[in-house]
Amino acid sequence: MDDIPSVECPCIRQCSLDEQDICLGCHRTLDEILEWHSMNNAQKLNLINKLNFRAAARKRSYDF
Repeated sequence: MDDIPSVECPCIRQCSLDEQDICLGCHRTLDEILEWHSMNNAQKLNLINKLNFRAAARKRSYDF
């Protein structure tokens, strides 16, 4: 049995995909959004890490 609590979905209900099919709200790709429910906790945590980098990179690109 998995003793680790379920990883919360990163969706913030601001769904809009950019030209690369990345959500402007949660920073997931369309494929990542569709795969979320079939991922295990380790995969979800790994993705959350990637999303933090994507969000920071997007912010930096708008700061210039």
